[in-house]
Amino acid sequence: MSDEVIPDVSSISSGFIADLVSAGKIGKGITIPGAVLNAIRKSSEKGDLIPLEELEKLKNCADGVGVKVQVEKWERLGEDPDESVLRLAMEKGYTIVTSNENLAKTAESAGLSVIKGRTRITGEPLFLKFFDKDTMSVHLKEGIQPRAKVGKPGSWKLVDIGKAPMSKTELEKIIQDIHERAEAGEGFLEVKREGSHILMVKDSRVIVTFPPFSDRLEVTITKKVAELEIEDYDLPEKLLNRFKERAEGILISGAPGMGKTTFAQALAKFYLRENKIIKTIESPRDLSLPKLATEYSKTHSSSEELHDVLLLSRPDYTFFDEMRDTEDFKIFTDLRLAGVGMVGVIHATSPIDSIQRFIGRVELGVIPSVIDTVIFINNGNVEKVYDLETSVKIPHGLTESDLTRPVVLVRNFLDGEVEYELYVFGERTFVVPVKRREARGAQSIKPIISRILGKYIDMEEVEIETGEGEVRVIVPPERISMVARRTRKKLQKIEEKLGTKIVLKPRY
Repeated sequence: MSDEVIPDVSSISSGFIADLVSAGKIGKGITIPGAVLNAIRKSSEKGDLIPLEELEKLKNCADGVGVKVQVEKWERLGEDPDESVLRLAMEKGYTIVTSNENLAKTAESAGLSVIKGRTRITGEPLFLKFFDKDTMSVHLKEGIQPRAKVGKPGSWKLVDIGKAPMSKTELEKIIQDIHERAEAGEGFLEVKREGSHILMVKDSRVIVTFPPFSDRLEVTITKKVAELEIEDYDLPEKLLNRFKERAEGILISGAPGMGKTTFAQALAKFYLRENKIIKTIESPRDLSLPKLATEYSKTHSSSEELHDVLLLSRPDYTFFDEMRDTEDFKIFTDLRLAGVGMVGVIHATSPIDSIQRFIGRVELGVIPSVIDTVIFINNGNVEKVYDLETSVKIPHGLTESDLTRPVVLVRNFLDGEVEYELYVFGERTFVVPVKRREARGAQSIKPIISRILGKYIDMEEVEIETGEGEVRVIVPPERISMVARRTRKKLQKIEEKLGTKIVLKPRY
């Protein structure tokens, strides 16, 4: 039995100190540092009432067994609650009660007496009751009926789960359980901001948002539905050989929820089987990889630290999950130009969009040295693969020989056809779609459009490009308003009759 003890915030919030009092393991008194009480007050003002409720339970338990609870009246301005606990324990010789593993180890290393534990963590996480084998994510919000995305990337539906709206109390219990499990070693707290927390608990990513950042208390939990191998994607042998032999600057792009991270994980495991040294940069750490791969947290490091560590350790491939800001692109570019194989995961609605994200951040002529392979993921599948190279030529759409310049060719890797050209003209960078093979019946629509437009504009000023299910009519920008106004209805009738979309575009 301990006589005088000092609880920290974690032991009060988890109910651990109250359980010790109820069990008769605290003999004389409890001293609560002023900084700890202040931290509990601030939490309650932000909407987290559990610590305050647990403090009230502690006081009731103590009164019931005759244990005195007092608050340290003197508080150093701005003192951290954990520092306050350590200081008071050193000054008074009291025993620290904590549910925080780091605080316990610090106190023990300083020779202080410590009681540590988390009596409330039992069984599975509370949020697992909302999941079944096909659930991708669960969305819990105060006052709203729980909802879940069920299915697989690119093929899911949002369904209501549960029979009643989530109460604030129930949601707070789930949040407390998540935090306690992270502190207990079942996961970790990745990001902690005033309005949001991001945690990993086992194989689930948890995002918690608090008012006033969000209008109400909200918890989103995403869980991996399946772990795929590269063989599950049924990729062409040509692409697999590319991964083995040439691809060293890879972008994996796609819209949110389409399966980018799942493919990145499969590719990382593929490289591990190829005896490559793999490291990752993640925020939060979301890839589930064998222990051979080392996962670095962007949140708990600086750009300089990541750059230095990866540059000096020289892994074969570094996987950068969720590239967002300019600093991310700078790290990717610097490491790639230094000879480190890089694989970046990036949000993009089309494969060319992911390349355009580098424009303005990287000199255009350097882009093919940074990116050599672009993988576009849609509905969980590899939909498009690009490779990039630099050529000196007259850009597509220009005719004068003195306009020859370096052009970045974006080529469909599987059929070898150039689909886009990137070049600098004046002070602007242009991304120009290159005329694709004409679709069946495309030649028949050209004379019809020419007859309609020829009444209002010299057809030598017009380009007609055809693609799969679409015809692009390119006119000088100063004429497009007039042409659109006079031909719109006639072009619409042709669209309806032939089932081909006709798009008027200005020439830049």
